[in-house]
Amino acid sequence: MRRRDFITLTGGAAAAWPLGVRAQPAKSPVVGFLVPGSEASHGAWVAAFTKRLAELGWTDSRNVKIEYRWAAGDNQRMTEFAAEFVQRKVDVIVSSANGVNIASEATSSIPIVFAAYNDPIVSGLVKSLSRPGGNVTGLTVQPSDLASKRVELLREVVPNMRRLAALANVAGSGFAVETAGVRAAAAALNVEAEILELRFADDIAPALARIKERRPDGLYVLSEPLVNANKDQVLRVVTEERIPTIFGFREFVDAGGLMSYGANFPDLFARAAEFTDKILRGEKPAGMPVQQPVKFDLIINLKAAKALELKVPVSFLLRADEVIE
Repeated sequence: MRRRDFITLTGGAAAAWPLGVRAQPAKSPVVGFLVPGSEASHGAWVAAFTKRLAELGWTDSRNVKIEYRWAAGDNQRMTEFAAEFVQRKVDVIVSSANGVNIASEATSSIPIVFAAYNDPIVSGLVKSLSRPGGNVTGLTVQPSDLASKRVELLREVVPNMRRLAALANVAGSGFAVETAGVRAAAAALNVEAEILELRFADDIAPALARIKERRPDGLYVLSEPLVNANKDQVLRVVTEERIPTIFGFREFVDAGGLMSYGANFPDLFARAAEFTDKILRGEKPAGMPVQQPVKFDLIINLKAAKALELKVPVSFLLRADEVIE
C-alpha cells in the first residue's frame, strides 16, 4: 500500500470513529471537604482555602471539584459524610478538629489534609511531625500552650478573677490536653477552675445554666465545632450574665464576645490548600512534614469590655492585633 493511500485510509477511519470511544478529557480530581462546623462559623476559613487553591491553579468546577459537607458539630453526620467520600473515592479529604479522626478511621488510603488539629502524634495520626508516614498530614496547633496564654490574658483583663469556668466538649480532639492546660494555668494564678463538660448540643443549655448559678469571674470557651455551631446561644448567656469570656476564634468577638486568642485560622486553611495542591500533583502525605501556625491573633472588643465595666490596660491594647471599637 502506498503511503498516500494509507494516510487517506487512516484519516477516513478517524473521521468515522464513534464519538463515544474517542479520547475523553481528563476527569477533574475531587476534593472532599469535611467541615466539622457550620457554614456560618467556618465560611471565612473555607473561603481562604478555595482562594489559595485557585491561586495555585485549581478552580472549583473548572479543573477540580470541591464537595462540601457541613456537620455542624454532629459526629454522626461526620461519620456518614466520611463514609460517603470513601465510597466515592475522592482524591483527597480536607478537614479539621475531630473531623480528622473520623476521616482517618474511614480510610487509610485516601490522602487526608488537616487544616487545624491539636496533637497528631499523641492521637497516633502521624509517626512524627517531620515524616508523618501514613495518609494524613497538615497543620497542627499546640492547645496546652495556647490554654496557658488564654488564662493569663483573661486574668490580665480581669485582675480580681478567682473562679474560672471552662466550657469544653469531651469529644473534641484536644479536650484532655487543653483542659489540663487550663487547670495548670489557673492553679499557677491561684484561680479555682471548673470544667463544664459537653458531649452533645443538648448539654449546652444545662452547662450554661450552671454558669448562671455559679457566677464565675471568668469563662474560658474551648472553641471547637460543637460550641462554634451554638455560638449565639453561648454569647447570649455570657452577655446577659455579664461574664468576661475568652474564646479561641475571633468569630466570637466579631459577634460581640470580649476577647479571643489563637492561631489565625484563615491562614491555616490557606496553607492547607498548599498541601492539597501538592497531593493533587502527585506528592504523598507520608513524606510531607506537618507544619505549625505562624500567625497568632489577640482580638479584643472594647464595646463588650465597656458593657462589662472592665478597664483594659493600655499595655494590653498595644499588644492586641486588633481592637474592635
